[in-house]
Amino acid sequence: MKKKLLALTLATLMALSLAACGSSGETTPPAESGDAGNSEPDAQTYTIGICQLVQHDALDAATQGFKDAVVEALGEENVTFSEQNASGDSANCSTICGQFVTEGVDLILANATPALQAAKAATGTIPVLGTSVTEYGVALGIDGFTGTVGGNVSGTSDLAPLDQQAAMVKELFPDAKTVGLLYCSAEANSQYQVDTVKGYLEEEGYTCTLYSFVDSNDVTSVTKAACDASDVLYIPTDNTAASNTEAINNVAQPAGVPIVAGEEGICAGCGVATLSISYYDLGVATGKMAVRILRDGEDISAMPVEYAPQFTKKYNPTLAEALNITIPEGYEAIG
Repeated sequence: MKKKLLALTLATLMALSLAACGSSGETTPPAESGDAGNSEPDAQTYTIGICQLVQHDALDAATQGFKDAVVEALGEENVTFSEQNASGDSANCSTICGQFVTEGVDLILANATPALQAAKAATGTIPVLGTSVTEYGVALGIDGFTGTVGGNVSGTSDLAPLDQQAAMVKELFPDAKTVGLLYCSAEANSQYQVDTVKGYLEEEGYTCTLYSFVDSNDVTSVTKAACDASDVLYIPTDNTAASNTEAINNVAQPAGVPIVAGEEGICAGCGVATLSISYYDLGVATGKMAVRILRDGEDISAMPVEYAPQFTKKYNPTLAEALNITIPEGYEAIG
């Protein structure tokens, strides 16, 4: 009996000893919920579709300004840009914007009026920001436009003061009698600009005639007709004209007909002077709007269209010299 009790006691002591050997004597606290080595939670990532109508200096600058502003605010690693160029074809804009909707992008940048129109037609839910769009009411067929599009659309406008552009014609060419207004009839905002400027010029006593081309195929012939009948030409912020400044200049300069342009890119290619905005800065403003929508949750339907804060008188020194035109003080040379 004593042997059995001794054996039982020894077995119990051995078991306790083994249990003690299997423990360090320290208690490890359980990991707190959500603690993963104190790492920060993953940042929100975004995909932005960019539909640009055509490649030229003004639109390129607006796109770059937009991207720079978005990357600066959100971080390069957190943004993917799906950048597409429609090569001047409105139908391509529709295809591109349709692809963006299928891909489920977080926001669409529509650079130029046809791109904006296509994006609005493609989606009523994905936020759409326009840029390089002159007049949103005209572009989107909004009667009595008051500055806010509503729905899923807003953006920035490149509209310069058209009365001041008309005054520039008067300032530079007071002895001229006839002004030809050269533009693309397929661009609604170009039509709006030339109609408005025509009214201001006629108030100054000029005889004005509209000369419209449909696309790049008839730019040269229409420009020739305009030069043959005009002392001065005016070209608005027109994407087709901006893509064909060399063809326009090849007609207008030999004919000795100066051009006042609606924006700097056109002026650099074929114009003598312009009252223009910075398209890069316009793109930056649009990018800041995108950040407010994506990161800050601002309601795009309540965001009014924003306008360029300042306009600069600029001139093309090469063409001014070639046409023997004296530029008054207050104009900045296009470098």
